[in-house]
Amino acid sequence: MEFPFDVDALFPERITVLDQHLRPPARRPGTTTPARVDLQQQIMTIIDELGKASAKAQHLPAPITSASRMQSNRHVVYILKDISARPAGKGAIIGFLKVGYKKLFVLDDREAHNEVEPLCILDFYIHESVQRHGHGRELFQYMLQKERVEPHQLAIDRPSPKLLKFLNKHYNLETTVPQVNNFVIFEGFFAHQHPPARKLPPKRAEGDIKPYSSSDREFLKVAVEPPWPLNRAPRRATPPAHPPPRSSSLGNSPDRGPLRPFVPEQELLRSLRLCPPHPTARLLLASDPGGSPAQRRRTSSLPRSDESRY
Repeated sequence: MEFPFDVDALFPERITVLDQHLRPPARRPGTTTPARVDLQQQIMTIIDELGKASAKAQHLPAPITSASRMQSNRHVVYILKDISARPAGKGAIIGFLKVGYKKLFVLDDREAHNEVEPLCILDFYIHESVQRHGHGRELFQYMLQKERVEPHQLAIDRPSPKLLKFLNKHYNLETTVPQVNNFVIFEGFFAHQHPPARKLPPKRAEGDIKPYSSSDREFLKVAVEPPWPLNRAPRRATPPAHPPPRSSSLGNSPDRGPLRPFVPEQELLRSLRLCPPHPTARLLLASDPGGSPAQRRRTSSLPRSDESRY
């Protein structure tokens, strides 16, 4: 893949490693140095074009590798350039390999979930005109040595059929462990996995706990009695050994102690008839000009002849 600028001068080495900063590598002594902004723009152009070519080769709807994605993620891209002579004398790019560490939840052979953070193969592309010439294996092997990992320790994001054949041919990776996500891992992935111990977050002070404070939590532990008369509802409770005394009159507040067992209707009516009248009722009867009901009954029982005397 050729570009309108000097790729050979931009990437002095055959394989160049770039991180999220996309900084130009150190240049050879004695070469002219263009503006740094122009060099970074050239690097971004190369990454964008490589991402488009990779998406087209894998039949993806959109590129998964671009300069903007590289700058927003902690990924590393390995770029392989062609050192053979070109008519224009500016060099060319053969392909690239993008990797990065990701936190994943993967299943092992016993279908148990494991939280790991392996090195993942995120994108891999070699130009169609130079495939099957050993360039892919050269680039892949350089990455393994640089990252210090074994092929079976990698997790591959949505590998294409070509990539699966490549891994089987050069690294004998054939048996996969079924997963529920888009990543593929091979047998032996968990052989050298040593996940770091998970640390619990530091406990906050009692004053910082929201929305409940320590006093709120203590309040929630205490059972609050509902207001009267809701607390008079029948309960399935054992009657107390010494029930509290009953109220002396209807005007007093009812007792809010433990509830009594259910009283039959007839006994309840009998107790109401024996209950003394309220003092207010006595005052009303005293102020009635007709007198008490008993007096009105005695007056009405007199013969009419007696009434005519008055």
